[in-house]
Amino acid sequence: MSHPTVAHAFAALMNGHDPDAVDGFVAEDYVNHNPYVEDGREANRAFWGRWFAAFPDTRVTLEDVMVDGDRVAGRFTYRATHLGSLLGEEPTGRPVEMRSLDIWRVRGDGMAVEHWDELNTVEFFTQLGLSAPMSMPGEPAGLRSREEGDAA
Repeated sequence: MSHPTVAHAFAALMNGHDPDAVDGFVAEDYVNHNPYVEDGREANRAFWGRWFAAFPDTRVTLEDVMVDGDRVAGRFTYRATHLGSLLGEEPTGRPVEMRSLDIWRVRGDGMAVEHWDELNTVEFFTQLGLSAPMSMPGEPAGLRSREEGDAA
């Protein structure tokens, strides 16, 4: 494939640490089927701003990209160090590696209007020494340290 896709634009956003890059490939009415990121371009921009504050050394590798009709799929590997607060948790200083499979529905002008992804979140949070959150953004509850166990 010789032309860039939304998967390439996403990798550029991540490696450039530029949340404003969403303007170039995320539609205003973007629907995001990800429990950590709300719908809409502005919510996407805000999430990546928080991500880069927590993981300022993020590097992403676009491993594969496929296009079929109005769908673009990408397989990514993320590497970063937890140096800032995320989802209410203080930085651990630990390195992480995360993988994702992302699918975007793209309209004729190249803007992504819908997104699905699968992430290795249990492994991701385990690397940080945390349990995956039992609630999503906007809901009260934080993460629990794995060292704390299940004791209340």
